[in-house]
Amino acid sequence: MKKLYFISLLFLLSHYGFSQQSTPFSEPPLWAKKAIWYQIFVERFNNGDKGNDPSPSTMDVAQLNSFTPEGWSITPWTHNWYQQENWALNTGKSWNETSQFRRFGGDLQGVINKLDYLQNLGITAIFINPLNDAPSLHKYDARNYHHIDVNFGPDPTGDRKIIASENPVDPTSWKWTSADKLFLKLVKELHKRNIKIILDYSWNHTGTLFWAWQDIIKNQEKSAFKDWYAIKSFDNPQTPQNEFSYDGWWGIPGMPELKKTNISTERKAGHPYEGDINSAAKQHIFDVTQRWLAPNGNVSEGVDGYRLDVADQIGLGFWRDFRKKVRSVQPEAYLIGEIWWEEWPDKLMDPVPYTSGDVFDAVMFYQVYRPARYFFAKNNYEINAKQLKDSLLLQWNRLMPENRYR
Repeated sequence: MKKLYFISLLFLLSHYGFSQQSTPFSEPPLWAKKAIWYQIFVERFNNGDKGNDPSPSTMDVAQLNSFTPEGWSITPWTHNWYQQENWALNTGKSWNETSQFRRFGGDLQGVINKLDYLQNLGITAIFINPLNDAPSLHKYDARNYHHIDVNFGPDPTGDRKIIASENPVDPTSWKWTSADKLFLKLVKELHKRNIKIILDYSWNHTGTLFWAWQDIIKNQEKSAFKDWYAIKSFDNPQTPQNEFSYDGWWGIPGMPELKKTNISTERKAGHPYEGDINSAAKQHIFDVTQRWLAPNGNVSEGVDGYRLDVADQIGLGFWRDFRKKVRSVQPEAYLIGEIWWEEWPDKLMDPVPYTSGDVFDAVMFYQVYRPARYFFAKNNYEINAKQLKDSLLLQWNRLMPENRYR
C-alpha cells in the first residue's frame, strides 16, 4: 500500500463533479481524480518473450560512436545491480559508463503476462515510460515517434522492414508493426479491466537515428527537414573540418532539439515562455498523437492520455494547440506535463501557468520528493505527519481549487 501511495503522489491529480461524457475542455476528466497510478518502465519490468531481446543492431548509434561492448549479452534478472557483468568488466570502464548498455529484456508481452497481478494490486491507471522505437534503454531518444520499439514486440526484424517501407512524413503510408499491434492488445486488455493507460513522449527532442535527423545528416542544408531542428551551422563540404553544429537537450549530442519558433516572451531557464515549434514537425507530432488516441479512428481502442517530458522546454503556444488537438480527438484524455527547477536544487517551477485550463491537467509532483523522503525514509532528516501534510498542502494550495487532488 505504501508503494501505491507513493506512486499516486507523483501527480497533482484533479477532481470534478461532472460525468465522463461532459468533461469541459478546461477541466481534467473525472476518472483521473479517482485513479490509483502504477508506473511501468517496460525494459526493466518483465521479460515475457526472450526471442525479441535487444541486440547490438538495435542499440548501436554509429554517429555517436556508441557501440555495444564485445561479448555483450542480456543481463539476468537476478544480477547484482552494482556488480559489472563480465562483458562490462572486460571494457575496463566504470560501472556508470557500462550500465547504459545494460538490458534486461523487458517487453510488452511481459506486461501482458502480469496483468492479473497488476489488477489484484487494485491499480486503475498506468503511466508507462516511453515505448517509441529508440536505441536506448530509456527511449527518450526516438528513432521513430509513430512506432512502438521493435524490441518490445514479437518480430524486431520484420518490424524494421515494415518501418523501412513507409514514408514517415505521410500518415496514410503508416502501417501497424507487430510491436504496435501487441501494444494495442495491451490497451484492450487493460480497458477490459477498467485500467487506463497514458503514454510518455518527449516532443522537445529526438534521437540522432530519427528519420528526419538522418536526412539532415545526409543532405545537410538541402534537407527538407533542416528547419525542424535547432541547427547552428551546416557542414561546409569545401573544408576538411565538419562545421555541423546544433543544440542538444542539456547539451547532449544524442538528443537534438526541435527548433523553437514564434517566441514572443523571454526564454529563461526555469520559466514558461510563449512560443511554438516548426509547423511541419508539429504536424507530424499531432499525427502521431492522433494515431495512439484513436487507432484506426476508434478512441475506445486508444490510450487515455499523455505524459509530456521536459514540457517547460517548449513554448506555451505549442501546448495550448496540443491540448486542443488531444481533446478534439478524445475529450476524456488526461495530460500531464513535466516541469523542473526554477533554481537548482531547491526551487521547483511554479505549476500554475501549466495548470490553468488551457495547457495540462496536472504536472509531475516532484515537490513531494523531499518531504516524503524525510517522513518515510527517516535517514538524515525527519519530519512528522503534520509537517508532511503541511508540505503537501503548501504545493496544492498554489493551484486553482479545481486542479487540486484531495
